Amino acid sequence: MSTADAVFVPTGVPGKPRSIGALMGAALRRPGGRRALSVLSVVLFLAGVGMFSWPAYTDLIAHWRQNHLRSQFSSPQLQEAYRLGKIKPGQPLTILTSQRMGINVLVVEGTTPSALKAGAGHYPGTALPCEKGNVAIAGHRTTYGRPFNKVDAMRAGDTVHLITPFNDCTYKAVPAFGGHDNPWVVLPDDYRVVATPSVRAAYWLTLTSCHPKGSASHRIVLRLKLIKRCDADGTHHCVAVHSA
Repeated sequence: MSTADAVFVPTGVPGKPRSIGALMGAALRRPGGRRALSVLSVVLFLAGVGMFSWPAYTDLIAHWRQNHLRSQFSSPQLQEAYRLGKIKPGQPLTILTSQRMGINVLVVEGTTPSALKAGAGHYPGTALPCEKGNVAIAGHRTTYGRPFNKVDAMRAGDTVHLITPFNDCTYKAVPAFGGHDNPWVVLPDDYRVVATPSVRAAYWLTLTSCHPKGSASHRIVLRLKLIKRCDADGTHHCVAVHSA
């Protein structure tokens, strides 16, 4: 390069950083700049639509599965399987209702991702509804029908009903215990909350869900105790239960 050519080489001149608007303007003036920004806009738009439509999509899936499962709940085949304790993963197990949480959801057996597409699932190996032990149920808070969305609103004395083919059982939320509130928050691998109680006369119900909403970093846990067991219609032949 000659000395004459060198005068056309621009030297670095310190200046203020260019604003985002200036950078976008420069990009639009370059060949292909408008196309690149258009593609980026479409990608961001689709990402936003996906983020907000995903919960609605999962709600539709849960609604369809709930209707399908309810049609099976009163079938003779399911009643016999329930009586024998042979409910398979994904099959309907119990209907959970709560006035405080504003829900009426059919709970399936199992807590796999597939089973929980119904909204709520029973932890395998824990007690069956209305029976002695710890009935443990997991449910979604922000997707798949959001049955446990308001579990944090439950207070001592609030009730939950579990309806099976043979019984309608009422559980009552207990006051704070063990040095923590009820409901309380634990790590996701703290399975002690769904373990079999060490006390013999325990008729517990434990509800768990992800916490905080939209995150799986922790679990929120609600403990209730069985106070009444009735026939399936919930109105006759009721027996009070005194749980530890």
